[in-house]
Amino acid sequence: MSQSFEQRRGQKSVDEWASDVSLILDGNTNEGIRASAPGRVEFIGNHTDYNGGWVLGATIDRRVEVVLQRRSDRQIRLQSEAAVPPVEVPLGSVERQSGEWAWANYILGMVEVLQGEGMTIESGFDLRVGSTLPVGAGLSSSAALELASGAALSEAYGGEFLRRDLVRMAQRAENEFVGVPCGLLDQAVVALGGADRLVRLDARSEATAAVPFPPETGIWIFRTHQAHALSESGYQERHDEARAVRERLRELLGNEEAEYLVDVSPSQLEEVKRELSKTLYRRARHVVTEHRRTQRVVQLLKAGRRAAAGRLLFASHESSRVNYENSTEALDFVVDRLAEQEGVLGARLTGAGFGGAAMAWTRAGYGEEQAHEVAGAYADRFGMELETLACRPAPGLYVWT
Repeated sequence: MSQSFEQRRGQKSVDEWASDVSLILDGNTNEGIRASAPGRVEFIGNHTDYNGGWVLGATIDRRVEVVLQRRSDRQIRLQSEAAVPPVEVPLGSVERQSGEWAWANYILGMVEVLQGEGMTIESGFDLRVGSTLPVGAGLSSSAALELASGAALSEAYGGEFLRRDLVRMAQRAENEFVGVPCGLLDQAVVALGGADRLVRLDARSEATAAVPFPPETGIWIFRTHQAHALSESGYQERHDEARAVRERLRELLGNEEAEYLVDVSPSQLEEVKRELSKTLYRRARHVVTEHRRTQRVVQLLKAGRRAAAGRLLFASHESSRVNYENSTEALDFVVDRLAEQEGVLGARLTGAGFGGAAMAWTRAGYGEEQAHEVAGAYADRFGMELETLACRPAPGLYVWT
């Protein structure tokens, strides 16, 4: 019999995992199952996941935590410490929520998918949510909530799922129940990340590999407070454009084996450039070069060539800005200021774009004074606060009772 998620947690014991972060939820949580999942930062690989390419991500030490307690009836009650209303639905009638109750869809989606995979949820439950992870900043708060709730449900009701099973189920919950056509990046990194590594995902095969996180470096997040909601942004439009240009390139190149957009090389794209609209050419140009940038960054990190890897992070942002057009004036401003600072190895937007946050990969000496310089310039330019978060790679998904 395959091992369950809980049995495959890793080398550490439950208590050792639990001590890695302070507990987010206080109060009467001694009775129940607690699960915790981190946010993630997209190190490089912007919009390559649903195009069959490589992505490189890292978990960060901002987390979502849930506590689940089984009930004797068949009611599901969901409560968050954020400023959102509680949601209560019958177990036998789980439906997608809207408006201010829509936050619950990430949990309810996992309920539906887990049951569809054969897990019996024979009673209702109460589930509380706490978080130190900003919402709407491109740090995968949705994937963290999906995986934390899914892991707690699996533990509570005897689901025999591997960690990778939960990754795929969380993606399905977001695609099919929430309605966001995301790739596998967010869920894979959140579940499989660690305190000393980046996670490389090959979206075509769904294979993952650990890439050592360079010592004496750190990650800073610069949150613009231009919140994005993926289901309401240009994400779907870019997804559709990528599919359209892939089909067009298959026709032009006579290559029916090009299953994904990344199967087209940059030189092949240039050969048929005149046959594409300017918009579709730019979308394809970003994807095919971003995939190869990500592959090169993995090579450079393993070789210890930090400066060269950092330059490719800046190149990634420029391609997002010009070719995929998913950056914003605010994100461009932050990245430009970071490029001027000593100690910044590379910087780029992180996540889907269209708002959210920029990421800086920095040497160890980079600190709050330099981050505040960027924030001050941002406030002068836009009249808004730029939130700065110093982060480090952190343990991925775990559960304890």
